[in-house]
Amino acid sequence: MSPGRWSVRVEPGAIVLGAPEGGSHITIADGGVSTADAAVAAAWGVHRPGAVPTATGAQRPPREGWDETVRYRYESPAGEPRDVLALALRKGARWTVLINDLTVSVSERRGAQLEVIFNSLLPEGYERETFAGRTANTLDPARIAELAELIETARREYDIPGVALGLIQDGEIVFEGGFGVRELGRPEPVDENTLFNIASNGKALTTLMLAKLVEAERFSWDTPVVDLWPEFRLGDPEITQRVQVGQLICACTGMPRQDLEFLFEGETSTAASIMQLLSTAHPTSEFGDTFQYSNLMAAAAGFLGGHLLYPQEELASAYDRAMQELVFNPLGMAATTADFPVALAGNHAAGHDRDVDGRMSVADQGLNLMSISTRPSGNHWSSVRDMLRYVKMELSGGLLPDGTRYIDRQLLEDRQTPQVTEGLNEFYGMGLKIDRQWGVSVIRHGGITSGYVTDMIWLPDHGVGAVILINSDTGITLRAAFRRRLLELLFDGRPVAADDLTSLALRQEAAAAEERKALTVPAAPDFVAGLAPQYHSDELGLLTVRRDGAATLFDFGGWSSEVATSQDDAGLITFVTISPGVAGFGFTVANEAGRRRLVIADADREYVFVEQP
Repeated sequence: MSPGRWSVRVEPGAIVLGAPEGGSHITIADGGVSTADAAVAAAWGVHRPGAVPTATGAQRPPREGWDETVRYRYESPAGEPRDVLALALRKGARWTVLINDLTVSVSERRGAQLEVIFNSLLPEGYERETFAGRTANTLDPARIAELAELIETARREYDIPGVALGLIQDGEIVFEGGFGVRELGRPEPVDENTLFNIASNGKALTTLMLAKLVEAERFSWDTPVVDLWPEFRLGDPEITQRVQVGQLICACTGMPRQDLEFLFEGETSTAASIMQLLSTAHPTSEFGDTFQYSNLMAAAAGFLGGHLLYPQEELASAYDRAMQELVFNPLGMAATTADFPVALAGNHAAGHDRDVDGRMSVADQGLNLMSISTRPSGNHWSSVRDMLRYVKMELSGGLLPDGTRYIDRQLLEDRQTPQVTEGLNEFYGMGLKIDRQWGVSVIRHGGITSGYVTDMIWLPDHGVGAVILINSDTGITLRAAFRRRLLELLFDGRPVAADDLTSLALRQEAAAAEERKALTVPAAPDFVAGLAPQYHSDELGLLTVRRDGAATLFDFGGWSSEVATSQDDAGLITFVTISPGVAGFGFTVANEAGRRRLVIADADREYVFVEQP
């Protein structure tokens, strides 16, 4: 249950796990045979004697053999951002309680290890469902209809405008098509040729390009990057020398996300500026210690491949050329592109998100445009038809439809070798995830970007693959439910996916309503009056405050958003972006020494915007 490097302390009736960073703990306690509230209070007595925070428990659906689940969420202490929650789990008459009390940075960094801890917590005698040893059923019209029913249910319950789906079994396409529309309020339907932003699914395509270069003996997976590209730099010189080609895209080097710095860089962002940003990044954990997703490192992987092939070209154009020649052309992925104007001019799906009041709306593409410079990490446009060509090649072990060999099977499988644990029986390879939680090997990767949620999966031992492309941020729940429902239909599993989909929709609606109560829209005039006209951050650039009627907008160059205001119990004022597609960035007023300041934070650091004279 305890991941590597976590400390373990045994108390009477409880186990306390300590994160390697210190100051962050998880307590698992036997809560006895009283009520959930009493069991949680007793657990706090072990976790932090004398301190029992106030919270109201919320019922959750029973899970993994437990008869009852109650979740408690606590406010962070003032000035100390922490993720604090408790789970009370009942089996029969007895309660087990888990208290999660971590700093936000530790929670982000150790998220994969938290998944292992949480998902290992099972009642005595319970055995998780497994499909090991079973033969996959045929995806016949009846089973495909059940998958379609799940998709249509999700479209209704999550206001999803459109979905594209593709299925392959034993080398044959058994379904490719669409559901719903490309854009809300317009009649054009989604079909198998509709382009979606596939986001981080592009990581697997990038590592396929690198695998072709390994096959051509340009390097091996364990070649140090600096031996090939002396200009490559990280913020730590010693780590720079250690990083190997395969580690650029394994999420295993301890490099943090650091996404804000390119998302706020605006229209001036280039491949060169991305590499300059990476040269300032420092690892926050040891190699192989914990799963940490880095788009900057993945971008460097793609730029390396392109640079080695075409050293005289600009990094991004060299990458694009390498992908076209080594991946898209050979696989027949004629429509797949990183060229936004080309994609948006044709049959494409608009991205969508709910606005601050819960209405589905077309999402702003600003953040996606800001990510063009990091496209080796994922920002391509593709269709179900094109992505099925890729999945079919993976399932065939590297063969093209005419039977000729595209790539050596072993090089494909190298990318599927676990490099770091991502969850319980879930691992990350090189741009691919390896999921064994149900007793069968599922290879997959997903993508999430403003307005789009996508997934591709295949079962190499059963000859089955699927691609699902969704044009709404609310599609993230459908993505997980679809994976589970596919396995249920293939292996006669317990039918839980549909119920989970529906119950989660209700919880999300309630949570969104609570979050809305905390916001003032339009932004409170008294708070707006205290803003400077313009701010600057050394790392994130300019922030210009604009008015549009009653609305207040924060403009970052390249993208902007209306903001709402909130004020917590300690009096801290926060401006929150609320425009669909760019919502959720919080800027806290932190005026100091007579100068107006706004502060935004990610898991690992704070960025300060100071008023411009």
